[in-house]
Amino acid sequence: MKIQNSSAAIPEIRPGQSIELLKELHILTRDGKLNQDSRRKLKQVYHLVQFIEPLLEGSETLVDHGAGKSYLGFILYDLCIKNRASGQVFGIETRQELVDKSRQLAERLDFPRMQFLACTVEDALSSTEIPARVDVVTALHACNTATDDAIRFALARDARHVVLVPCCQAEVAAAMRAKKNESLGKTPLSELWRHPIHTRELGSHLTNVLRCLLLESHGYDVTVTELVGWEHSMKNELIIASKRGNPRKNARERAEAILHEFNLGELAPRFIY
Repeated sequence: MKIQNSSAAIPEIRPGQSIELLKELHILTRDGKLNQDSRRKLKQVYHLVQFIEPLLEGSETLVDHGAGKSYLGFILYDLCIKNRASGQVFGIETRQELVDKSRQLAERLDFPRMQFLACTVEDALSSTEIPARVDVVTALHACNTATDDAIRFALARDARHVVLVPCCQAEVAAAMRAKKNESLGKTPLSELWRHPIHTRELGSHLTNVLRCLLLESHGYDVTVTELVGWEHSMKNELIIASKRGNPRKNARERAEAILHEFNLGELAPRFIY
């Protein structure tokens, strides 16, 4: 059953935008109103959409990894796809209960070209329910190595664009921490991660640098920018990669050198392939 939008006009909301969806996202109150907090949240949503919307022009398939409640997929479908003749959004999420809720919401909103799969990235890589080639892959606040899994999927499915907002990156920092004493004897650069807070922050930064180099080594142009102001979130890095053809010649060598310099050679299979 299609739900009609009945809320009075609100200047911040785009024409034709689903009021029911905005209520579901808690951007609108139950009676269809905007408060100051929800205005800020809506502004952040539009800020992210402005980066992704141009990538969807001429794109038919978007795959959102670690979709959770699929809020990103719903917003993009509502604003960018629902009024087009074609275009599909796939939400990939391991938790069956969230997949079920997303399917129910898509049915209520009459969003027929949204599909939700309860599976891991490993399953998604071989899934026949997803086209062999996709246009856009997103991963919003995908924790730790889930962002790397989304990159692996994007490369395997030859995605034209990849949009990442990494979160909670612990793997590299853990490897640095485990070899801290060994590294202190090898290079003065180890002072950069001698203190625990520096280990955490430098590990997070290195992780994203290595991800960018991996994408560049596969022929993507990469842009890194802020998602929202630092006053809203410290998990704020937005990585946008678009396939342009020729790989960056020294990207692989630079990644290898960084892993060697920081005594992280065991992580090469994750960042160099």
